[in-house]
Amino acid sequence: MYNKRPIAKNIFHVGVNDRHKNLFENYLPLPQGVAYNSYLIIDEKVALIDTVELSCADVFFAKIDAILKNRAIDYLIVNHIEPDHGGCIGLVKQKYPNIQIVGNAKTFDMLKGYFGIDTQLFEVKEGDSLVLGERSLTFYMAPMVHWPEVMVAYEGNDKILFSADAFGTFGTNNGDYLDVHLNTDKYWDEMRRYYACIVGKFGVPTQNALKKLSTLDIKTICSTHGPVWQQELSKVVGLYNKWSRYEPEEEGVVIAYGSMYGHTRQLTEAVAEGIVAGGVKNVVIHDVSQTDTSFILSDIFKFGALVMGSPTYMGGVYPLIEKLLCAIEHRGIKNRLYACYGSFTWAGAAVKQLTAFAQTMNWEIVGTPVENKQAVFADKYQAAFELGQTMANRIILQTLNNENP
Repeated sequence: MYNKRPIAKNIFHVGVNDRHKNLFENYLPLPQGVAYNSYLIIDEKVALIDTVELSCADVFFAKIDAILKNRAIDYLIVNHIEPDHGGCIGLVKQKYPNIQIVGNAKTFDMLKGYFGIDTQLFEVKEGDSLVLGERSLTFYMAPMVHWPEVMVAYEGNDKILFSADAFGTFGTNNGDYLDVHLNTDKYWDEMRRYYACIVGKFGVPTQNALKKLSTLDIKTICSTHGPVWQQELSKVVGLYNKWSRYEPEEEGVVIAYGSMYGHTRQLTEAVAEGIVAGGVKNVVIHDVSQTDTSFILSDIFKFGALVMGSPTYMGGVYPLIEKLLCAIEHRGIKNRLYACYGSFTWAGAAVKQLTAFAQTMNWEIVGTPVENKQAVFADKYQAAFELGQTMANRIILQTLNNENP
C-alpha cells in the first residue's frame, strides 16, 4: 500500500505529501505543493524523528502502522517543533502513551506551551547521544535555523543527518522520496525560494551550523521538506553555503518594478535593453503587481544585482514595492549591486526613498538614478537605457575582478 523501501537498513521514510495547501505559513504560494517528512528507525528501540502537519495525520499513522505492525515507538525525536512538523505530537503521545519525547530545554518549553506535555521527557544537549541498539543518534544544536529550539540528529553507521528544516524545499515528492529516483530539476528554484523566505534572515546561524556539521561524514541528508538527499548532497550543501553568505549563484540582474499607468514600465524596458546591450544576458523582470514577493526574493538571492523602479505614491514608493523593500531589509541581504529609477506627476519622492534604501542596506549604488516626470520622452528613455548599460559594465567588471583577484 505504501512505499516501504528503506533509506538504509531499518530506517524508513513515513512522511506525507500535501497537494491541497495553497499557502505555506498562510502567505507563501505553493504551486507544487509541499512534503512533510518524518522518519522511523527500528532497532532494539524504535525512534520516530519528527511528525507531520495535523491535517495529514491519517496517512502518517497508516504508514507507521504498515511498517511497525503494532510494535510500539519508544522515542519521539523532536528536532523542530513548528506545527508543520510537530502537529501530530499530541496524537503520537495518545497512541503510544509510554513514549519518551527527546528534545532540548527550549524544545520542552515549547512542548508544554503547545501540548501541555511536561512528563516522559528525555533532554539532550550538544554532542549527547541516544543509543537505540546497533544504532545511536548524536545531537547537535542548530538554533535559529530557523527557530531557537532547532537541533539535528546524526546516525553514524550509515552517516545520515536528520536535518530538521535545513536543506528543505517546497514541492511534493512525486512517486518517491529519494533524490536518486527523482528528476530534481523542479526543486532548485523552490529550494532557493524556501531558503529566501523561511531561513534567509538567519545567514549567520546557518553558517555556524554548516561549520559544525562539516566535521561529520554525511552521506544522506533527511530534511523535513522535500527529497532525501544522496546523489545531490554536495550541491545542496553548496547552495546553502552560498545563500547563507548572501553570495549570488550566477551573473545576472533582477529588475523589480511597480507601475500604475505604464510610465515606470516603459523605463523598465529601457533599463533592460541597456543591460543586455551592455553584455549581460541574465535579466529577470518582475512586475510586483503580478509576481508574489517570495519569487522575487528568490531571484534576488540568485543574482548579484538588483534594479528597482517605482512611481511616487502618496509621497512614498508604490505599496507593493514597499512590501518588497521590507522583505529584503528583514532578511538582511548583503553585497548587491543596485540601481533605481522612478516616475511621478507633481512631486517626486520614490527615487529618493529607493536610493536611501540602498544606503541603509550598505549596497553599492551604480549609475545615476533616473527620475521621470509625467510621460516618458526620448531623453528619459535614453537615460534609463544608459543606466542599464552602466549596470552591465559594473557587473562585468565585478565578474572579472572575482575571476582574477
